[in-house]
Amino acid sequence: MKLVTYTFRGATRLGAMRGDAEMIDLARAGELAGVRIPDDMLRFLAQGEPAIDSARRALKAGDEFAKSHREQAIALGLLFGTSEPGFHLEAPVMRPGKVLAIGLNYRDHAAEAGMEIPKRPVVFTKVPTCITGPGMPIHRPRVSTSVDWEAELCAVIGRRARHVKAADALGFVAGLTNGNDVSVRDWQFHSGTWMMGKGFDTHGPLGPWLVTLDEVGDPANLEIKTLVNGVLKQKSNTGQLIFDIPAIIEYVTAAFTLEPGDVIFTGTPAGVGASRKPQEWLKAGDVVRVEISKLGLLENPVIDEPEA
Repeated sequence: MKLVTYTFRGATRLGAMRGDAEMIDLARAGELAGVRIPDDMLRFLAQGEPAIDSARRALKAGDEFAKSHREQAIALGLLFGTSEPGFHLEAPVMRPGKVLAIGLNYRDHAAEAGMEIPKRPVVFTKVPTCITGPGMPIHRPRVSTSVDWEAELCAVIGRRARHVKAADALGFVAGLTNGNDVSVRDWQFHSGTWMMGKGFDTHGPLGPWLVTLDEVGDPANLEIKTLVNGVLKQKSNTGQLIFDIPAIIEYVTAAFTLEPGDVIFTGTPAGVGASRKPQEWLKAGDVVRVEISKLGLLENPVIDEPEA
């Protein structure tokens, strides 16, 4: 399934994609299937695997109803076209409890940065207010012009996890999504930790949807790339990850609990602006697109930070 958080006419709710251009509202489809489904992602994920099973039943019921009663499905707010005026996809998880990220986690990126391969995951945090959705602007902040792109595979946690072994770790993942770990490079390195350069508002785009693992296949063999204004900047494969998703989950859950809805940015490959000669930075008017196999396209324009 491709799970989405969407806003339409002032209401923000939970849905699932029906093909590439239509979406079923899961709570409303649940009524057809005789199951109750929360209308927001965090409450949905908190219910664990039973909620995923209910969502599959609801999506099937909604799809069958839409095939035979299309106009009625639209009138009931069950079926939406994603190009409908006023319809907007949000970040799949709009306000995660925790946003973790892994630095220097691609072999090609460590090489371009002239850094040794880490012996353990380099873990840092992004703040939840950095999260934004597809199509929403990335702000070039007032305090810096050194704004960089970082395409990343992101894992969203679906079950409470502590002391998880790598062999079991994917069972705690609700799904995967595209992410862009936008980085303000001078702020990243002017203090002892990276947090200030990684947590600016709007600097954590996610989306367009959360794809369950049964639709993704092997998360360690996905093409990942970034384009800026249509020009390819990053191209690699998640097989280049030094620490894969199971290894990351095993490592961090040895220390603290992961909860449903928590997001892990797993690292970026080579091709970031800071490592180019000359260096390249995002500017107002640019459009950044992150593409990962089977996860769709995450595209965001860049604007100067507004006064308001």
